[in-house]
Amino acid sequence: MEAFTTSAALVALAEMGDKTQLLAMLLATRFRRPLPIIMGILAATLANHFLAALVGHSIAGVLDHPWFRYAVAASFIAMAGWTLIPDTFDEDEPLKAPGRAGVFVTTLVAFFLVEMGDKTQIATVALGARFDSLLAVTAGTTMGMMIANVPAVLFGEALAKKVPMRALQVAAALLFLGLGLWMIAGLLGWIG
Repeated sequence: MEAFTTSAALVALAEMGDKTQLLAMLLATRFRRPLPIIMGILAATLANHFLAALVGHSIAGVLDHPWFRYAVAASFIAMAGWTLIPDTFDEDEPLKAPGRAGVFVTTLVAFFLVEMGDKTQIATVALGARFDSLLAVTAGTTMGMMIANVPAVLFGEALAKKVPMRALQVAAALLFLGLGLWMIAGLLGWIG
């Protein structure tokens, strides 16, 4: 349960103001079809985060040395800094019409590709390395993405104007920092 809740909380907060959340808002305002957009985000996130968690989990199994655990802890601390850097997304950039593929496939492909190398994907790799349960991490990170993106799709621009994105980014950064420091304290034997 810890893997699920930690993963969901970290990714939900880290996603606030992230380029994939901005993409979700853009898709919602351009296509005005929330259900296929939400389902496309869900499918893309499940695939992307399963693969990311699998990479993290596989690396942790092979590299089960203290230095690797320090590297994972350091990656959480680095994610804290990265979370404070707001993403941008060019709203004036032309978005191709769905055509034959439809809104679902357009969202699926766009969201999967934009998530590649994104801070939430990197966080999922680190969470996969940190926790033993690949499914709990994947489910948690996917839940976090949906918590952040479903309201973005449904309420779009109105939500962006009312939610203090900077405060959410700072909260996410503090969570990443806290997790990294907690891991280091555990490695040093300061906590049990």
